[in-house]
Amino acid sequence: MKKRILLILITFSTLAVSCFDDLDDNIQNSSNSSIGDFIYRGLNYFYLYKSVSPELADDYFMNQNELNSFLDSFENPRETFDFLIAPQDRFSVLVNDYNELENALNGITLSNGMEFGLVYYPNGTTNLFGYVRYVLPNTDAATKGIQRGILFNTINGQQLTDTNYLSLISLNSYEIGLATFDGETIIPTEERIELIKQEYTENPIYISETLAIEGQKIGYLMYNAFTRDFDTSLNSVFAQFKADGINDLILDLRYNGGGSVETAVDLSSMITGQFNNQLFANEFWNDDRQNVYANPILFNDKIFTGELINSLNLNKVYILTTNSSASASELVINCLKPYIEVKQIGDRTRGKYQASFLLYDAPAPNFSKSQANPGHTFAMLPLVFKTSNAVGNTDYDDGLFPDLILNEDYTNLGTLGNINEPLLAAAINDLFSFTQPLQRNNIEFKELSNSKKLSPIYQKMIKENP
Repeated sequence: MKKRILLILITFSTLAVSCFDDLDDNIQNSSNSSIGDFIYRGLNYFYLYKSVSPELADDYFMNQNELNSFLDSFENPRETFDFLIAPQDRFSVLVNDYNELENALNGITLSNGMEFGLVYYPNGTTNLFGYVRYVLPNTDAATKGIQRGILFNTINGQQLTDTNYLSLISLNSYEIGLATFDGETIIPTEERIELIKQEYTENPIYISETLAIEGQKIGYLMYNAFTRDFDTSLNSVFAQFKADGINDLILDLRYNGGGSVETAVDLSSMITGQFNNQLFANEFWNDDRQNVYANPILFNDKIFTGELINSLNLNKVYILTTNSSASASELVINCLKPYIEVKQIGDRTRGKYQASFLLYDAPAPNFSKSQANPGHTFAMLPLVFKTSNAVGNTDYDDGLFPDLILNEDYTNLGTLGNINEPLLAAAINDLFSFTQPLQRNNIEFKELSNSKKLSPIYQKMIKENP
């Protein structure tokens, strides 16, 4: 009786509005209920929080007809997905175009080259201002002279707010209105810059250099995404560090929202090397899949091409973080800690310890693209397992907290890679026990979002489909 009442309630209720396109905007032949059936099958089989969503229990529906009635009660696939996702799940995603998702996994997006954060005004309003974090080379933003530290508060003449920012930054072309900050107030200027997006492949290795300080060689790597296609390039960076004879490494993950689990393991093995084949992380799947799919993740000595990893055999690493550091970035921090000293500097991380893999509308257990239903392009990245490090640390929902808290100062961001840039300078100060005062931001700001929010793999940790 409870199930039948539930079906009636669903039919006459309206759930959350989708941020995805309406079905009418996408060419497809499959019905809503057919796509809903794919969503149900995928979550019923692999979803990490299956036990939390009653409707996903194998015996919840008395027969296939009742399940079909349940699926027919939703107006679109987004409503089906949202209803079945557990309340504590912040990261599972349904997309209506897996081609865009596949491109994102390979680092290909529409971009104007301006990567930015969005921050609330200090006066407690809903208004936002943007600050440029970095600019990608060979993009419109680079051509038009956009630089790190520029502030803006309008797009196409509209004040940015916490309710309109997504629609504004999603536009393929827009005009930003620049602003300044006098220590108390965001002040608009008269300058406007139009920016146009184009298809762009981002190299996640933004800066790699060897710094010579006090007679020591310090490797500095700003790494902005765990993109598997660039693993060979990442390995080459560590070959150069090795050739330079670096004594220490500062790994800058402050804007790195995650990506490939395998790349996280590779990077950790490049930093170390002395722990090959030892436990890096454990996997915890739902009760139905744990015995079959859970495998220990081990440190390794080769990347996916078979190329030997260039390992530094370090016993200590500095890692720079912000609240934008998530998933695979946190995996590296958490899983290195049982083995070497990890000095984390900056802000606490996002709090993402679960992994996903890509499910197409195909038969279980593979859900593979080769067998995908040709009638639509919906796909899912549901959470399928959570990770713990070698000593069992997991469930860090509030993030990983730094040893030295230092938030970025939006009025004095500094030049990335320069030894005077505040977060890098803090790591150098600690490394050499220098006594220079830290450049702290004395005003309390709250950052809401950033330009990477538009990516379908935003703050995702991805594993190859087993």
